[in-house]
Amino acid sequence: MEEIDLLLDMAQDAMERAMKHTQIELSKIRAGKASTSMLDGIQVEYYGIMTPISQVSSLTTPDARTIQVKPFERKTIGDIERAIINSNVGLNPANDGETIRLNVPPLTEERRRDLVKKVKQEIEVAKVNIRKVRQETNDDLKKLKNDGVSEDAIKIGEEKVQKLTNQFIDKTDQMFAAKETDIMQV
Repeated sequence: MEEIDLLLDMAQDAMERAMKHTQIELSKIRAGKASTSMLDGIQVEYYGIMTPISQVSSLTTPDARTIQVKPFERKTIGDIERAIINSNVGLNPANDGETIRLNVPPLTEERRRDLVKKVKQEIEVAKVNIRKVRQETNDDLKKLKNDGVSEDAIKIGEEKVQKLTNQFIDKTDQMFAAKETDIMQV
């Protein structure tokens, strides 16, 4: 039974990692409100090294529609501005020589629907990953039969894996519902 418990723990860890990854991806999908996390994936060339934007500047949201980027070093402002433009986040930087302001436009109804579709795709990827973990764990459980583990113990393990899978699928559905509400809220 120790092997089964170990497999179940590994499966739960893998499913939790899939959920965390999905949360990170969903945080990148903006819901019309300015958020510094919208710039998380942007890399700036800083002394020849690609560096996350948050490590070369201070990111703030002075209001619900604006992101302010204040470089730690004034001479990097052009590199930061270029990185934002090249990142395709859909924001146009306004550079005043000291700070960069990014105005987040309000979302149209069509754009909101597109974002909901994108969220749905991310949720489906999460569900596929969770089901993949279930399949791999069930395969590992079946291999334990050769090691002398009883069929009943393997069946109980498979039932526990299915229960775990159902819990995580429900969590992804809740994540989708929350994000959809957030996006569709005007």
